[in-house]
Amino acid sequence: MNNLRIIGLLITDRIKEAGMTQKVLTEYAHVIKSRLGFHEVTENVCSRVGVVLLQVSGKPEECEKLEKALAEIRGIEIQRMYFEY
Repeated sequence: MNNLRIIGLLITDRIKEAGMTQKVLTEYAHVIKSRLGFHEVTENVCSRVGVVLLQVSGKPEECEKLEKALAEIRGIEIQRMYFEY
């Protein structure tokens, strides 16, 4: 049976937290299989709130270290999804 693990991040102030978030994502790039980030952009506004979805793979303990490092950043909320197929 295969497993698929998704980590969702809600970043409440992406301008303030972007540097630290990027540092952690770079440090744990070896477990990040796919990464999708988005925020609202209009002609007049660029939202400070952003969402990042990570598909992670590898050793479970490495994925947990990534989650722990992200959880230590103020202004980030983490949600998890697990699929078995």
